[in-house]
Amino acid sequence: MAAWFPTVLFICCILESTVESTQVQRNRYTNSFSLARSTRSRVQQLLKKYKEQELGNLDFDGRSQQLTDLPLLSTDFDSWLQLSDWDRLHAAFLDMQAYWNILERKRVDLEKEEKAHSWLRKTQISLPQRFKHIQLDLRDLMNQVSSQMRFTRRSWMKPTPAAVHLNSERSPRADWDSRVEGYIALRDLDLYLTKLARDFLLLASKRHS
Repeated sequence: MAAWFPTVLFICCILESTVESTQVQRNRYTNSFSLARSTRSRVQQLLKKYKEQELGNLDFDGRSQQLTDLPLLSTDFDSWLQLSDWDRLHAAFLDMQAYWNILERKRVDLEKEEKAHSWLRKTQISLPQRFKHIQLDLRDLMNQVSSQMRFTRRSWMKPTPAAVHLNSERSPRADWDSRVEGYIALRDLDLYLTKLARDFLLLASKRHS
């Protein structure tokens, strides 16, 4: 009996460690789910302000317009369910990076606009600052996803972000198109964060003991 005791104790320690690791992962995914939802709420508030200040119309609806450099929002449900955890996390990381990049371009555009019209800083809520807050939320989500990817594959290394191409001087028509692009980016990000929250919820549910 005494000879078996160390082996039994060792197995119990391994099982306890596995349970703790699973609990930690579940908590992390739950936290990411909560952050995705709160970020979506801020995006919705920013979208309303953006339509009012940049497009001059709270009822603006450009649902038929798309941006080719943003992730596709449509997905096949069966294919979505069958994704491996790694593929799901990797896709989320790349998608969030794409949204972060376009928000960066639009934030810089808005900062230039503020400098050209200094009175905007006094009479309107700063849109560039609101964009920055969303970008910080996305960066936090990307860091959380990257951490989970390293847990899944120790060889994963977070890539160095590529330089964001900034817009040069534009014609009045191009300026309007750029404003509409900002609207499309926020509109699609709102929808994407719903999908992302669903991903985190699914990942967390897999780790119920």
